[in-house]
Amino acid sequence: MFRIAITRFFLAAFLITLPTCAAASETTVRIGVLSYRELDGVLFNWADIQSKLGADIPGYKFELSPMNGKQLREAVSKGELGFVLTNSTQYVALASEFGIQRIATIMLPEAASPQKALGSTVLTLANRKDVSKLSDLRGKRVAVVANDAFGGYLAAARELLGAGVDLEAGDANLVYVGFPMSLAVDALSTNKADVAIIRTCLIEQLAKQGKLKLADFKVVSPRPEPGFKCIPSTQLYPDWPLAAARDMDLELAKKVAVTLLSMPPSIKGLSWSIPADYQPILELDRDLMIGPYAELRTSSFRGLMKNYRPYLLTALLVLFGVAVYFFRVQILVKRRTIELRESRANAYKLQIKTEHMARLSILGEMASTLAHELNQPLATIAAYAQGLERNCASGQVNADMVSKVNREIVAQTERADKVVRQVRTFARKRMAASELRPIAETVNEAIGNFSTMLPALPPVNLDNRLPAGKMLKADHQQIQQVLTNLMKNAADAMITQSPENRLIDIVLDQTSNDVTIAVADRGPQVPPETLDHLFEPFFTTKPDGLGLGLAICKSIAEAHSGKLSVHPRDPQPGLVFQLNLPEYRNNE
Repeated sequence: MFRIAITRFFLAAFLITLPTCAAASETTVRIGVLSYRELDGVLFNWADIQSKLGADIPGYKFELSPMNGKQLREAVSKGELGFVLTNSTQYVALASEFGIQRIATIMLPEAASPQKALGSTVLTLANRKDVSKLSDLRGKRVAVVANDAFGGYLAAARELLGAGVDLEAGDANLVYVGFPMSLAVDALSTNKADVAIIRTCLIEQLAKQGKLKLADFKVVSPRPEPGFKCIPSTQLYPDWPLAAARDMDLELAKKVAVTLLSMPPSIKGLSWSIPADYQPILELDRDLMIGPYAELRTSSFRGLMKNYRPYLLTALLVLFGVAVYFFRVQILVKRRTIELRESRANAYKLQIKTEHMARLSILGEMASTLAHELNQPLATIAAYAQGLERNCASGQVNADMVSKVNREIVAQTERADKVVRQVRTFARKRMAASELRPIAETVNEAIGNFSTMLPALPPVNLDNRLPAGKMLKADHQQIQQVLTNLMKNAADAMITQSPENRLIDIVLDQTSNDVTIAVADRGPQVPPETLDHLFEPFFTTKPDGLGLGLAICKSIAEAHSGKLSVHPRDPQPGLVFQLNLPEYRNNE
């Protein structure tokens, strides 16, 4: 309403109606006026203004051009306007960009001073208990005219920003009502909004016109200002300025300013004052990052947060989620690593214990033969000792006889000791130890130990096809355990065969990457379905077997990065167990 009054007053000040016989030398000066509505062709009586301007500024014709903000800026950029009448924020922006200079400032009748003339009033219904301060607007429906209206949005937006409510960032739900500004009050009265932002003094003017009752409304966060006739919710700022274009004739600008400043107040109380200080508007623009400070939106952290807050928050949430996920994964990996180490340690201990049990199982199966093997040297020692005693009793003892008997007793004792030491070595519980030594020595020792412990079992034929001194890095005692188990199984498989058909063949050979040890027997043919289960734990074809021997042999082979396999002998009958172990190379 007051903007229309301002426009009319400005028309009264500048519209000069020339008589039809006016001189053709008159110069037309265009005045661009920020207007959100057209004037609807309303005519006003400008007679007094015309005579005043005609007397003071002869030779000029002033033409009023209402424009919106975009049109006004474009006209200034093209140099089509001599003077500009616009709101404070657009003036600051145009002054910064195009160098327009203010020559006078409008004074409304309610203004306390040129510096304190206009602000925003944040309004809500009187019975609303949940809205008493600006921070209460968060999440509320807020009716506004437009986001470039000074009193109807910008002044309040800055104050709300200081209270922690960023309207531009969506901290409140904006309800745009357009002009006239009284529509914001209507939206509040009809419950289409919880709060309305209007320019100062509008609510008092509407009450004076009888369009509403002040008692039905309350001002949110009132800030009374001494000398100001209305109640604002924000600080007060200078009102609209009249500015001259950069290339405007200084004498003409001076005459226009003098004419305006010398005019008495209009019937509605509008008047002009000397140009106000618009520094508070610059500070508002800086805080809201508009006008000359618009580049802050892309060059400052706060601007980036304002412009890209949803994206930045999303990115931060994603980064936070990734960080949480990363730390969770690290914790889980650490926990799983500890559990895996404990599991491996327990599995290793179990493997050692199982291997030890397997060796004891083999020794149990050999017990009768071991007893026989030890009984022979013991019986021989006893016989020699008894014979020596009888010779001593008969007096038939000489030095040669005693020496011979002692040698035989020592030989038999060493034989028994060797058997006992081999059994103890085989049965001893020990930790795995990898060493580099010739594989042929390991195989020969396994054959020798096996033959010593079980002399009544089939002979072993070794076919060594490896180069002399072929080395293998492994736990050689575990390899001997595997070979002993395979030779024991081969002997058991041929238990029903005639002595001349009982023979164990061991072939040492190599492939491109492996050393192979094949143990073959000549036992009866084994069904394919039995071969498929031979390496499964607790599977056995022996009445008194545990079913662990081959399973342990397979695990030992895999622990050495090798493998243990079985296939029928060709030609049949019999089976071939083949142990593949990685070949040792000096460059590894």
